[in-house]
Amino acid sequence: MNQFKSNSARFLKTAAAILLLQVNLALVAEPVQQQQTTPPPPTTTQPAPDAPAVPAATPAPAPPTLAQQMQQAQQQSFTPPQPFNVPMPHSRNPISPYRPSTAPEINLTNSQRLQAMIRDGKIYLSLRDAIALSIENNLDLASFRYNFPIAETDILRTKAGSPANGVNTAIVQSTQGGFSGSSGGGSGSGFSAGAGGIVQSTLGAGTSVSSFDPFLTFKGYVDHTVVQEANQFLTGVPVYKTNTIEVQSNYTQSFPIGTQVQVSYLGQRVASNSPYNAINPELYSNFAVTVAQSLLAGFGVATNERYIRIAKRNLQITDLAFKAQVIATVTQVASIYWDLVNAYEGEQISEQSLGFANKTLADDQKQLELKAIPAMQVMTDQAAVATAEGNLTVARASLRLNELLMKNALTKVDDPTIDEMPVIPLDLKADPDPNADKPIDDLISEAEKKRPEVAIYQMQADVQKQSLKDINSELLPTLNMYGYYAGAGTAGPANPICSLGSECATTLPTGFPQMFANTFNYSSPEYQVGMTLSINLRNRQAKADQFRAVLDYRKSQISAEQQKKTILFDVRNSKFALEQAQAHVESAQKARDLAQKTFDIVKQEQQLGAKSSADTLAAENLLAVAESALDTAQSNYEKAKVDIDRAIGATLERTGVSIDDAKSGVVTRVP
Repeated sequence: MNQFKSNSARFLKTAAAILLLQVNLALVAEPVQQQQTTPPPPTTTQPAPDAPAVPAATPAPAPPTLAQQMQQAQQQSFTPPQPFNVPMPHSRNPISPYRPSTAPEINLTNSQRLQAMIRDGKIYLSLRDAIALSIENNLDLASFRYNFPIAETDILRTKAGSPANGVNTAIVQSTQGGFSGSSGGGSGSGFSAGAGGIVQSTLGAGTSVSSFDPFLTFKGYVDHTVVQEANQFLTGVPVYKTNTIEVQSNYTQSFPIGTQVQVSYLGQRVASNSPYNAINPELYSNFAVTVAQSLLAGFGVATNERYIRIAKRNLQITDLAFKAQVIATVTQVASIYWDLVNAYEGEQISEQSLGFANKTLADDQKQLELKAIPAMQVMTDQAAVATAEGNLTVARASLRLNELLMKNALTKVDDPTIDEMPVIPLDLKADPDPNADKPIDDLISEAEKKRPEVAIYQMQADVQKQSLKDINSELLPTLNMYGYYAGAGTAGPANPICSLGSECATTLPTGFPQMFANTFNYSSPEYQVGMTLSINLRNRQAKADQFRAVLDYRKSQISAEQQKKTILFDVRNSKFALEQAQAHVESAQKARDLAQKTFDIVKQEQQLGAKSSADTLAAENLLAVAESALDTAQSNYEKAKVDIDRAIGATLERTGVSIDDAKSGVVTRVP
């Protein structure tokens, strides 16, 4: 009789559980169906779980969230870093050009902005804070800033008539972590056929450019010579002795039009023991001016200032390349941030799973003491706890790694005080991206306007095209017209030992002043006008260089088309990736909601006795897997939004980054 009652009671409980299950399934079906037809709500910026939510509006003032408290703390005054400023050395001191210059020492101190984000031994970091810190501390940007003064040195160098050394504007991504944009092309291996493996470029080729800097040369010497004369008829003495003092000076300068000017002066004093000289010592000076002008090869400002033009273009290209570097760095830091968010939430899910497994184990151990469940159930619970502990260990290791990557991207040097500090992300979701709903044609058009690579390739094409005109001058013969003018003056006192009789008389001035005046008073002038013509009868080198310049220009045109295709592919690829990531988020959200409903139902059935704790653990494990999949999908979706902004060149606009702040390395306004 008692057994019959027990079986009846068990049957009634089972029937009630089945009935409750059917009712719950019916209630779940309607919201799930509604969720499938309703688009997901727009994502918003949310604080992390450590940041308490804003309470409902009440007459009393709501306490600030942790994110708001951190923002208020950051608004407190702290010493900003010194702006990056390495100007070209300039001084009116005439000795300054001959002294070495040095640049300020590099600043390897992390900005104090990072300290304002520390609270209770933790670093609370929002996405905008991460971007601001990367602008101030990231070493990729710090290294690229030196390209600006390097480009300025090229301009100064080319103003002297020397070729430009060039500026390395390659985008650097030495920061670990994140992902590179999909626009990067593969660099296949190959061999260089030039001398020493270096292939020379025809960019800037043409006739030689003389230095535009004036040169002043001085030479002076004192000479004593003794010569034993075999024939005294020439000097009048058997041993001829002379003492010579001579000073020479020379000034040369070239001008961009192809003109060269040379001014020289010679002063001389010669004393001897010869009785055949009417004056002794003899004073002599000579002044000469030569002006030469190239008329064919090397003529014109366009040819002779081509290095200056290239250097100025390089500075403009450096400016655009720095913008591309900032976009690349901000994109990479944002990617690292969303990986950190994924790892952070993964640890939270693993901790919740372990807590539930421990609670289930504790409950089942009490049931085992009452002999209400078999011992095998407790062993199953222990295995679930061990699995959850292992998952938590892996999640924590992944979180520590992502925290390390984030700290590495936001600091200049390793700081022992923050090495072990956990990083708490404050933004778990970003704002909706307007680019997600734009047509692909609009995105491509926007990329062609905003991508700095487009302007860089256009400038490079312009420089290459102008180079074709510059090198044509090298094909021409060399024709130079020149004019020469000279004046001379001679002076000296009468020779007391002169033996020439009446010929010893002289009307020459006796001192330096009158001699110097005669040099410039047109008393002894010399004129000369002439030309030099030089023709290379085969001209093979110049012809080869000119034709190679044409071929290089054709290659640059192909490279420009390749760049356009790369941008089109990059935008399309990023757009497709964004759509796929959004679809994955929607699918993962539905799967997570269903897993949550299933877990709630199984838990209720366990309370009614229709399911065991093992079933509940399995349902909770499936829920944890679904939540992890949702977090991963959401992180990939946020990274896809970051990448679409990079692909169309809208990263700085979307993140509010000021390019002037990026150049100075000091954030005056948080993005």
